[in-house]
Amino acid sequence: MKKTTITLTMLTLMSTMLLSACKDESAVQTSAQDTVYPYSEGDDIPALAYMEHNEVYNPESVIPPQCYTKTNGKNNPCYACHQSYDNSENRPNQMGDGTLQGNYEFSDVGLTNSWKNLFVDRRELIAGISDEAILDYIGEDNYTASTANGLPAEMQIKQLSYPAKAFGEHGIANDGSGWVAYNYKPFPSTFWPTNGSTGDAMIRLPEAFQQRKGEYSEDVYLANLTLLEMALKDVNSLAVPQLNEQTIGMDLNGDGALSEAITHIQRQIHYVGDASDIELSYQLYPQGTELLHTVRYIGVDDEGQIYNAPRMKEVRYMQKALFRSKESLASAYYAEAKDKAFEKLPQTRYLSEEKGIDNGFGWTLNAYIEDAQGQLRPQHQQELAFCNGCHKTVGSTFDQTFSFARKVPGAKGWGYINLHEIDDVPNINEQEGEFLTYMKRVGGGDEFRQNAEMLARWFNADGELNEAKVKQANSVYELITPSPERALALNKAYQTIVKEQSYLFGRDATITEATNVLSEIDAEQPPLLPEHRYHWDMRLDWFAENESKVADNR
Repeated sequence: MKKTTITLTMLTLMSTMLLSACKDESAVQTSAQDTVYPYSEGDDIPALAYMEHNEVYNPESVIPPQCYTKTNGKNNPCYACHQSYDNSENRPNQMGDGTLQGNYEFSDVGLTNSWKNLFVDRRELIAGISDEAILDYIGEDNYTASTANGLPAEMQIKQLSYPAKAFGEHGIANDGSGWVAYNYKPFPSTFWPTNGSTGDAMIRLPEAFQQRKGEYSEDVYLANLTLLEMALKDVNSLAVPQLNEQTIGMDLNGDGALSEAITHIQRQIHYVGDASDIELSYQLYPQGTELLHTVRYIGVDDEGQIYNAPRMKEVRYMQKALFRSKESLASAYYAEAKDKAFEKLPQTRYLSEEKGIDNGFGWTLNAYIEDAQGQLRPQHQQELAFCNGCHKTVGSTFDQTFSFARKVPGAKGWGYINLHEIDDVPNINEQEGEFLTYMKRVGGGDEFRQNAEMLARWFNADGELNEAKVKQANSVYELITPSPERALALNKAYQTIVKEQSYLFGRDATITEATNVLSEIDAEQPPLLPEHRYHWDMRLDWFAENESKVADNR
């Protein structure tokens, strides 16, 4: 069949019909009247129409909304992603994009901010959504139904909506799937609950890493997971839940004997068990590694405490489909740089609905997201392209990932995420708490400096961070969770995006129109003055000398 070319003019006409047909799904009730789609029907095209007709809305969707923030030359949220490291560190990640703290290296297309959901004031849209209605909505389990309605088997964990039921001791899933939850410090600041969502992370290694002589062994699995943690973080020793070296068949604590109960292991050259022929690779996951991440609404319990709500906004999945050596990755980074030099727009290789996209560095990425009725559906290839903005070529990442390098070290980190158990520890080579440092450098509690609650809670009237108050927090829970009132408002704001299905225009649950965001970039104006650019390592110094000893860089 001959493919029909759809022009923007035709799409505009079709969007009017689509709006009428889908009004019940995309309109949000307010106290005064039915509110239609928040963009002018005559001028703007709904995200649904772009996807329906495969018309690319934003060729530069790999540039996330945060990259358009107004810095005023000094407010720097950019350093958390954009870093260049000394060659002596020998990192497989050779992106070296620290220059983006001082230059806008955008294509002509990217100079225009396409994330127009940032510029929507949603207060009127959410006025008619009651607290009771949103609490009922976020308390529903939309994940379990999806496991029977198309969610790929590799993205399934029984009872995942209710973590206390899903995971047992040491974070190991109760369903025998091999998934393991880990406790980690959320990346600043998009993943702070006060800025819109809660979340979690799980990891799964191939069966060979879980077995010895073809039989499952929890001791072998936990040992291999810990060895991977060492390789990624570059540490020589870590605490483990009590392990039996006789079951594992190796002396892992270096005392020359096979002990029945050890609590620390030393770094090895190879993994153990049936994966003993696989070498640890510096700052790289082994082939077949899987990562699962759910993005959830902000739960509010009867006591006003914040938790991960049962309802999921997204289920995100990564698989290390192909192991690429440091040298092979170097060629991939070179190819990216070459395309950039020749002003080619970024390309996202879409595989299929079942497999998602290929990031070009060995990983495949896939994700499900809520449909207009709140059920999880496959993301469209344009929606998936957004994932490459973080999981492809970002200088600060470890093997294109974030959370595992930020895991609570050793034994204490094997279990579902718990913000109450995490202190605001500093990053490696830093002296002050990471979140304190971030807020001070950014001048706010989010990239856009529009989280008024964070400004009121942690900043003085003159706009300076109240460092003494921040340091008094008992855990990061106190620092980065919202009040119940803000949590409910953020949930309502995001629900309007769900009803619109306008993810192509941005997924940030902003309540009011963003004011510290640029709609157009002046590439001649540097984002940040030299004195406000920073060298940073996302790994954390947990002050645990007995559990983690930083090794020389390999």
